[in-house]
Amino acid sequence: MSLETDVNYLLHRQQMSLLRAQAARSVEGRTAYEELARGYSDRVAAYARENRRAAFTPH
Repeated sequence: MSLETDVNYLLHRQQMSLLRAQAARSVEGRTAYEELARGYSDRVAAYARENRRAAFTPH
């Protein structure tokens, strides 16, 4: 993942997906939005791992 990724955007999309999952009228819709939220969570976690790695890498 690129360090230029806007983590606030990813967090916003995750929250919106969770809200839409709660409001979904069907199990399929709920599942789809929950999967999107998990995908955004995974991207945020990858971003955090990359930043930790970059912070502790000697220059």
